[in-house]
Amino acid sequence: MTTEITFPVNQQDLASFSKDQQEPKWFADLRLSSLEKALTLNLPKPEKTNITKWSFTDFDTDPKTSATGNFADLSDSVKTLVGEETNVQNLITQKNGVTTFSALNADLDSKGVIFTDLKTALSKHEDLVKKYYMQDAVSADEHRLTALHAALVNGGTFIYVPKNVEVTLPLQAVYSHEGSFGLFNHVVIVAEENSSVTYVENYLSEGTSAGASVNIIAEVYVENGATVRYGAVDNLSDAVTTYVNRRGQVNGRDAKIYWALGQMNDGNTVSENSTYLMGEGSQADTKTVSIGRGKQSQNFTTNVVHFGKNTDGQILKHGVMKDAATAIFNGVSKIEHGATKSNSEQTERVLMLSEKARGDANPILLIDEDDVTAGHAASVGKIDPMQMFYLMSRGLSKRESERLIIHGFLAPVVNALPIDSVKEQLYDVIERKVY
Repeated sequence: MTTEITFPVNQQDLASFSKDQQEPKWFADLRLSSLEKALTLNLPKPEKTNITKWSFTDFDTDPKTSATGNFADLSDSVKTLVGEETNVQNLITQKNGVTTFSALNADLDSKGVIFTDLKTALSKHEDLVKKYYMQDAVSADEHRLTALHAALVNGGTFIYVPKNVEVTLPLQAVYSHEGSFGLFNHVVIVAEENSSVTYVENYLSEGTSAGASVNIIAEVYVENGATVRYGAVDNLSDAVTTYVNRRGQVNGRDAKIYWALGQMNDGNTVSENSTYLMGEGSQADTKTVSIGRGKQSQNFTTNVVHFGKNTDGQILKHGVMKDAATAIFNGVSKIEHGATKSNSEQTERVLMLSEKARGDANPILLIDEDDVTAGHAASVGKIDPMQMFYLMSRGLSKRESERLIIHGFLAPVVNALPIDSVKEQLYDVIERKVY
């Protein structure tokens, strides 16, 4: 039996949209071919999670958003994240894919740093975008959701850091979502030889969301001796079904990528974070925290694949499940043949706060080389009653005792995050989600 697949847009709609956006022909062609692929490709199959009935195609295409470009017109929730206007540097904000504010330090601009929305990048830096956009790290024909993303992409950011340039202040992007709009957001980061950059992004819901889908893809390319620190706090509402795919292609010798991910969505979420260590001596460090609540279902898969010699990959994931939430935490460390002297370590831990909450930690080691080191650890459990007894016997309430235990459980990950602003935002989100 064949299931007919329908999307809110067709080939004619896409062609008209691309023409209105004045996109180059190769980009428009990729949209149209990807929509055809989306009609035939299957959904991804995350381990131990059935997403076939999730609503990935129920959304509107009208952003219902206008932009003045003035900081004063940003919402209070966005201003809370970015601070006072006088302190704002290197910031892009978007609402339903529409850029509402943009600022880049003149000093960085003079050094050749590009930090702009994807639409502007296609217009002003087409050759660079074409070189990287959905070429190596992610391709449109992987499955239905990557194909649909390539067809419908309507927001995002392009970042390029030239050779030997160090960006000392973080680049920040805030992507807000409202209503039933289908947000297809794409981020590309390129760090050339011996450069460094820190990028922090926030996804948040504003107003009322209903029957919406958000599809996020990020590609990070790191060359010889370069370092990228990528921080994210995802905090979309329970009405939003989310697919998020963040990938790093660490091509260069001694190149490094650090992931600091706070995955705090309230709706059903399937998330993949993959890093490919291609260059000799390259490194990846992935730290993830998540809190599930209500009846949401989530699947988090972290992959680190070693191709180069003397590579190092670290995975650390802590999750807290409450109410009737369920989550799968998959960690995959793969060392390919020829990646001698490589090291790969991972830890997944899940804390369940109620009888109906469910968490599953699955560490996986795939080793095709002898001269390597690798290890894993995993635990799933409830709050230790002896810890609760100890704290309550000291005069703390049950609520406050539980709060302290949760913060203590997440602290090894949160405190180890390499980006201070992500830490601060996560503490605030954790407080709101736990109580």
